Amino acid sequence: MSHFSTLKTQLVSLEHLKAALADMQLACVEGPVSIRGYGGQTATVDLKVPTNSPGYDLGFRKQGETYDLVADWWGIKDIKQDEFMQRLQQRYAYNVTKDQLDEQGFTVVEETVQEDNSIHICVRRMI
Repeated sequence: MSHFSTLKTQLVSLEHLKAALADMQLACVEGPVSIRGYGGQTATVDLKVPTNSPGYDLGFRKQGETYDLVADWWGIKDIKQDEFMQRLQQRYAYNVTKDQLDEQGFTVVEETVQEDNSIHICVRRMI
């Protein structure tokens, strides 16, 4: 019986997903590659994220237009699922926003992280 669970996400861009993981100082390997879980079980994913829990990895699998998170959370002790997803979604949105601002000709003037970890970005565009 597989211990792997799949979590649906709204993440559509592999480029921004990899950038978010890099912001979180997490390495990733593009696939298709196998991730490991309980009892040596494996699952094939498009992007693998090794963890500090021996024998366990995280992965992202393209499902339609989005990337689902695949993991055997039972054995991953160094990452809390809710905190990981919240941070990942924030960094993903940050990278998408910065790219869209750049495409529209805006320049970031100031960036601050608030006490609640929200990010405030001040931008300028010259006409």
